[in-house]
Amino acid sequence: MRPGVGLRLVSNALRLPPPTVAEVMHERDVPVPMRDGVELLTDSWWPRARPHAPTVLVRSPYGRRGGMSFLYGRLLAHQGFRVVVQSCRGTDGSGGEFGEGFEHEPADGQATLEWLRAQPWFTGELATMGASYLGYVQWALICQEPPPELKTMIVQVAPTAAREFAYSGGAMSYEITLSWAQLMTSGASLVDRMLHARRHAKALHTSAGTLPLSKGYLLATGGRRAPFFEDWLAHDDPDDGWWSRSDYSVALRRVDVPVLLQGAWYDLYAAQTVAQYRALRERGADAHLTMFATTHRGLIREWPSVLPEAVAWLRAMFEGAAPPPRRRVRVQLIGRKEWRDLRDWPPDAAPVRLHLQPGGGLSGDAPPASEPDWFSYDPTDPTPSVGGAVLGPHAGPKDNRELEARRDVLTYTTGPLERGLEVLGPVSAELWFSSSRQDADVFVRLCRVTPDGRSTNVCDTIQRLRPGRPPAGDDGVGRLWLELPPTACRFDAGDRIRLQVSSGAHPRFARNTGSGEPLASATRLVAADQAVYHDPDRPSSVLLRASRDGAR
Repeated sequence: MRPGVGLRLVSNALRLPPPTVAEVMHERDVPVPMRDGVELLTDSWWPRARPHAPTVLVRSPYGRRGGMSFLYGRLLAHQGFRVVVQSCRGTDGSGGEFGEGFEHEPADGQATLEWLRAQPWFTGELATMGASYLGYVQWALICQEPPPELKTMIVQVAPTAAREFAYSGGAMSYEITLSWAQLMTSGASLVDRMLHARRHAKALHTSAGTLPLSKGYLLATGGRRAPFFEDWLAHDDPDDGWWSRSDYSVALRRVDVPVLLQGAWYDLYAAQTVAQYRALRERGADAHLTMFATTHRGLIREWPSVLPEAVAWLRAMFEGAAPPPRRRVRVQLIGRKEWRDLRDWPPDAAPVRLHLQPGGGLSGDAPPASEPDWFSYDPTDPTPSVGGAVLGPHAGPKDNRELEARRDVLTYTTGPLERGLEVLGPVSAELWFSSSRQDADVFVRLCRVTPDGRSTNVCDTIQRLRPGRPPAGDDGVGRLWLELPPTACRFDAGDRIRLQVSSGAHPRFARNTGSGEPLASATRLVAADQAVYHDPDRPSSVLLRASRDGAR
């Protein structure tokens, strides 16, 4: 019996191999017991003619129907795999409470494995797969004891530690975390959330301007409390040990199976994805990395490239089939969307240091004696966020010209490039900085400026300064070292490289009130005068790794 015309058309559209299975079976709402007695509802899809197929485990807080059922369940089952999709505790009918510090995820994953081992159809061959939280729980599964049945992992746009994205550089990623709180408290499906993204974004922006944040966030959730979000607000100290319960990075030292990492340059987890690859490779683990020039949610639009690579990987792991020939690392260039196959990451590339200059210049020359550039940051009119690694419809590369026209944003720009340049690898900035307040933020962004004047964001980061951290000299000037997320970006001849410096990106990051009050309860807003230095004794700069035309 041949697969239906509709399935063949979808498979072709997603660039999948022709379906190998004509008929798929589906079992719904199976209660799987956890070690504390809570039951998690689980669905399964499998080839009718091959019930003992290798198992792909997907654990999700976003439901088991709709897109989740189709993208991970039915399509993979028609490719010859048994797929088990489980709703995490407190979601889509599963027992317990969602969140709870996420400390239940390792044990819930292990309990699910115990259930799998008891099933007569389980062959002892297991893979895990999934994006975002679905990847996060994969790390949770192996942070205690990697199961012997595990043959491989496919981790897509996912973190290993909640703190690293909830508090990027010490500043709360307010828009990202609250968008997630909206989703997890609404009861709406992920598809519904995406269809009504603009309405949800408007409610979020309203809440972001309401203090204290511990009460203002309820305007975004329609009055529905999100206990995990309240916990995140309350634990804003970077040294707070509370976050260890949601840190699964120990898994990177324990995984002993091949791992395929699929990420995105404008994803909120871009830096973590690349760091995961580096951690695995440094201990000799078999890891492959693919990075798309898109956003977190934009990866769905890349599914015709994402899913075929995953299916080929599963076939190679389970069936010994040869995967498509490629190097260990494959990256898509921002600006051109061309692909580069690399032996490793970071690739061999020459370091390029560009110094900030007086008058807004940026060049390889050392800066001359000069006065610093001053700007005022007013938290009652916080510097807005434009594009970047967020979840809403405004994510990704955007025109920054309106933002850069503000008086609280400094820009430093090279002259037009004589030849094309590909920036491949880590990006960092050394900034000499002072503020009239001990509590201040520094936001830096790398941009590509095309000949028509359009300034498009490439990557960025923020650092929240606290009293004595980092230390400043007797003159109040401190040296900041900021690690931006890595990137792969093409600058054409005639383009210019630009570095932005400001003190915030609101509401992407919770604004710094300047008062030193706890984040959750702060209500007082205090303006600050900031200065960026560029002289021989305090040479602020940005450091890139680049290859020129003809030198790749």
